[in-house]
Order: sequence, then structure tokens, then C-alpha cells
Amino acid sequence: MSRFQLLSDDQWALIAPFLPTRTGRRGRPFSDARTVVEGIIYRYRCGIAWRDLPREFGPWQTVWRWHRNLAADGTWDTIHQRLLAAADQDDKIGWTISVDSTIARAHQHATTIARHTGAGSNCMNPRTEPPDHALGRSRGGVSTKVHQLVDDHGLPLVISLAAGQSGDAPALVPLLESLRVERPVGRPRTRPDALRGDKAYSSRAIRTHLRGRGIRAVIPQPRDQQARRKRRGSAGGRPPTFDQTEYTGRNVVERRFSPLKQWRGLATRYDKLAIVYRAAIVLNAVIVWAQRCP
Repeated sequence: MSRFQLLSDDQWALIAPFLPTRTGRRGRPFSDARTVVEGIIYRYRCGIAWRDLPREFGPWQTVWRWHRNLAADGTWDTIHQRLLAAADQDDKIGWTISVDSTIARAHQHATTIARHTGAGSNCMNPRTEPPDHALGRSRGGVSTKVHQLVDDHGLPLVISLAAGQSGDAPALVPLLESLRVERPVGRPRTRPDALRGDKAYSSRAIRTHLRGRGIRAVIPQPRDQQARRKRRGSAGGRPPTFDQTEYTGRNVVERRFSPLKQWRGLATRYDKLAIVYRAAIVLNAVIVWAQRCP
């Protein structure tokens, strides 16, 4: 396997049926789908400009157009969902999930676009570009926050984007509402057994939501919340249950972000559009799941 090829034959066999194919109509020669996908992967692995793609992948305009179209029609999300369904059927999904976010600094080439701040910015719909393009100014500069739900093995289940200055807690409920794994018989599974999160997700609203859905919360309580409850005496109620041993498994989500940022085009955001940048993250997740579900 050359340095221009990442996908194995088995992995490609899982992805290929969902990609565009020759229609038989006359016109320009149809590009080889595998070459184009490898070009998309190479671009984000190396973090280079689209114009700098090696000639082995064909015209860079074709590779970019494919990625833009696949991002707009949600193809990578469809493949991701199919792989999740196959993994769940083989009992390869651990349903004690973890949640966290990471920051990706936006390159100056990604910020030269008009954006409307103050609007909702979670990019949950792959076909809808958020008004602020999931760009916001945090203490480190203009950046994007990547939220992920991962299973017990650290593999991504749900991915969303938000502006860099946004908080973690407001993104949790939309993430959980987007969790949907199809099953051969019956309704899709949408409820995990437990949720592990850090202190940023400790709020009464989140705990109430999890309790209402029957999801066990493994979230520590910050000291200020503990002190406030103690000051109220008996009116403060009982402290929320917290399993310290179970919480030690939350590091799987941290270890997911580490290989994600080995792709230089994901560690730094070069894309102007949020749906294009998110599609690359979902593509990374597709490759991870394809390795687990041969």
C-alpha cells in the first residue's frame, strides 16, 4: 500500500456501494471513486491546500467537488449509520457512552466568510449550513468546537459542531437526540445505558433529562454546586449519585480526539463551510468503524 492509499480492500468494499457510480450516459469520463476518496483523505491527513493535491488523484477540482457534494447530500452520514447498524447487530457497540468536546483553531483562510453570530450553531443536519458557520472567537482566537458522543470503546457515535466560544452543556441534549442506531427488527436504539461526562455537564436540567429517559448519569458535581446544596440544608436535597470507578472510563473520549487530530486538516480548520469540515470528521469516523467492522 502506497503513501497515497489508506483504505484496505475490505474497508473499501464497505464504503463503495454508497458512492456515485457510472450512469452510462455520454459525457466526460467518470472519475474513479476510490481514487477520489483517497484524495479527500490525503488532503485532510496532510492539511494541504486542495490545489496542492498530487497528480495521482487526478484534477483537484474533481476531488473537491466530490467532497462538497458528498457533504451536502449526507453520504458520509449515511455510511456512518450503516456501519453503526452493522456493529450493533454484531454486539460491537458499548452502550455506556462518553461525551466531550475539543477545539480546532480556524485558519485565516477559513474565516474569510460572512457569518451571523448569536444564532444556533450546532451543525446536526449535514445538509444545513449554520448561520455562523460554527466559527466563534474564543480565548485562543477564531475556532470551532467539535462535540462527540463515543461508545464504550471510544468510537464515534454522533458528531456535531459549534462555535468555539460556546459551552459544552447546551450541546448535550441535541447530541443525545441525534443518537439513532437502526436495527433489523423494531425501532432504532436511541437510549444508551449510561452517560459519562465531566463537570461541564453537571446541571439540574441535564440530570433531569437523563433521569427522565432512564439514562444513568456518571457526572461529577463541581465544588460550587456541592457547597450551594449544603448551604440550603435539607432543602438542598440529596447529592446526586456518582460512580467514581465507572467515571475512570471517560478517558475513551479523550483518546478519540488524539488520533482525530493526527489528521492535520482536522486539527486545524481550513474549510469555510461547517458542513464540509464536519463531513471530513465523519469520514474519519467511517474509516475507524470500517476497521472495526470488516
